[in-house]
Amino acid sequence: MDEFDRRILTVLQTDASQSVAQIADQVGLSPTPCWRRVQKLEANGVIRGRVALLDAAQLDLGLTVFVHLRIARHGSDWLEAFTRAMMAMPEVLEVSRLAGNWDYLLRVVVADMPAYDRFYKRLIEVDGLNDVSSSFSMEQIKYTTALPL
Repeated sequence: MDEFDRRILTVLQTDASQSVAQIADQVGLSPTPCWRRVQKLEANGVIRGRVALLDAAQLDLGLTVFVHLRIARHGSDWLEAFTRAMMAMPEVLEVSRLAGNWDYLLRVVVADMPAYDRFYKRLIEVDGLNDVSSSFSMEQIKYTTALPL
């Protein structure tokens, strides 16, 4: 990956809806080499997809909750079942396995506290959870999907 690839990725992280000609102009390439580079970045999995970023508040999804989980078991069978359960819950936007006092961190987005309560009741049905702690986001100070290149 060279400087042109990094420039292309920076432009795409800002606005992936631009034409190849627009991207090429911004990074200092002609359209055909730029298109080839984008195709290669996609084929290599550097670009995983192109999406529209939605405003959760305008969609009545105004409550973000960070859920810490401590689990009782650490086997591969449990992990597979846990992964399936997390994938089946659309409210769960991210799941990270952690080192430290907690085993997992979930980022959950729901409409409001009653919606979170309904989610929580489904979550605690997942086998093997030992402790669940929820922190409610009061204000989002920074949010970006752009990686630091």
